[in-house]
Order: sequence, then C-alpha cells, then structure tokens
Amino acid sequence: MTIKILLVDDHNVVRSGLAKFLMVNKDFKLVGEASDGAEAVQMVSLRKPDVVLMDLMMPGMDGITATREIHKKYPQVKIIALTSFAEQNMVQGALQAGAIGYLQKNVTAKELGNAIRSAWAGRMILSPEATQVLAQSVAQPQIPGEQLTERERDVLKGMVDGLNNNEIAERLVVSLGTVKFHISNIFHKLGVDSRVEAVKLAIEQKLV
Repeated sequence: MTIKILLVDDHNVVRSGLAKFLMVNKDFKLVGEASDGAEAVQMVSLRKPDVVLMDLMMPGMDGITATREIHKKYPQVKIIALTSFAEQNMVQGALQAGAIGYLQKNVTAKELGNAIRSAWAGRMILSPEATQVLAQSVAQPQIPGEQLTERERDVLKGMVDGLNNNEIAERLVVSLGTVKFHISNIFHKLGVDSRVEAVKLAIEQKLV
C-alpha cells in the first residue's frame, strides 16, 4: 500500500528536503506541496492525500486553522503538525483542530517515516516535547488569559481598541499573517470562538 503525502510549509528548502526523504521510501508517494494553509486546503481537495505534513507558522492562513478546515471537510485525512515549536497553545491547538500527530522538525528521517506510517494507521504520535507540554497542562489547569504572551496581549489590546487586523499589524509593525496567528492563539487560550467574545472577556477580566 502506497501512502500519499502532501507537504505544507512556507519554506522551499524545507519542502525540498522533505520531498527528497519521501522519494527514498517505496511506500510513500508525494502527491503535492503547498506554501500556506489556504493552498493546503485546496490541494487536499485536488490531490486526495492520505497524510498531510503541516507546518504551523505560515503567512496567510496558519497551520492550525488549515488543520481545522481540512479535518472538518476531509476527516479521513491524517494530519501531522511538523513544526519548530512545542508551546502549549500550539500543541493543544493543533490536536484540538484535528491533528493526529505533533512532531518537531529536528525529528530523524526514521522517526518521521514511522510517524507517517503510524498516522496513516490511525495511531497518534507525539514528540517527547509535545507529550511533556500536555502533561504539564493537565497538572496545572490554566486560568483564562494567564498564558497570553506579551505580544498576544498587545494584539488583544488592539482588538479591544476596535482595530481591524491590518490596523493591528501597522500598530505592532508585524505582518498580517502574524496578527492572524496571534488571534488564533488568543481564541484558543481564552476558550472563545469569536472576536466579540474575546473582547468581552478581555474587558470583564481586565486582561489588557
């Protein structure tokens, strides 16, 4: 059985390296590449992969949002978050969005290959760092807003001030994609689903 794989990463060098690795495995077939989340959702529809290797930090639609969209539309597709980070909000966000695995990019070729096969078989795979992060989150229940980073509070302050995403990006001198990524993290950390809910909670709890 050949496992069809889609690569999603905004860095050409990373995609090229992963593609070369996949080509030496006879049971893997690279069916497409995408450089952002929106393109990934489209490519899943066109190429029908079995497994998606999903970067999380990308301009435009981030990997967690793309994972949620793909999982909702194509629940049979297995998604592995493959990223350089192992922060609590990212690990929890990716898994809650529907990812079956969470690995860091320092994983070995053998470990990645085994992870792909495990995901295809329906088994969850987590890096040791991701496992530790989840264990800590269970041991230490979070208070809404407690885990917001300084930059996320800056973005939330912009939302409370009534700024749109472009205006927040201009105020903080960051890209629009970065603002969207922070907002996605804010929603997850506050346990809300909309901008209105986030602003309401921020005002009630005096988070900014």
